[in-house]
Amino acid sequence: MNIPANLKYTKDHEWVAIDDDTATVGITDFAQKELGDIVYVEVETLDQTLDRDEVFGTVEAVKTVSDLFLPLTGEIVEFNEELETTPENVNNDPYGKGWMIKVKISDTSEIDQLLSADDYKALIGA
Repeated sequence: MNIPANLKYTKDHEWVAIDDDTATVGITDFAQKELGDIVYVEVETLDQTLDRDEVFGTVEAVKTVSDLFLPLTGEIVEFNEELETTPENVNNDPYGKGWMIKVKISDTSEIDQLLSADDYKALIGA
């Protein structure tokens, strides 16, 4: 199970990479394995400001559809458009080419509420 130590995590299985006031968000290796083959990623919240834990999109696998929850309050400033034609990047490279959105963080104090890699490992029993 790949759980990079340099990232933050949520109980909803999103990973977060912080770069100043911007967060890059995707789903974890654990989540993509649980979902199976990803066939579609939908994000219709580009340029919208959402609160932490609000649904920012969905990910569709062969057998299920799962909501994606925003880990930090902020404006969604970018969507990984490559996922429109190659959603399998989420399965093949969840922490690289499989990233989903970039968020301009409104409240950086929320970062402290995210899980560390060790906390996330404990959550999933890894």
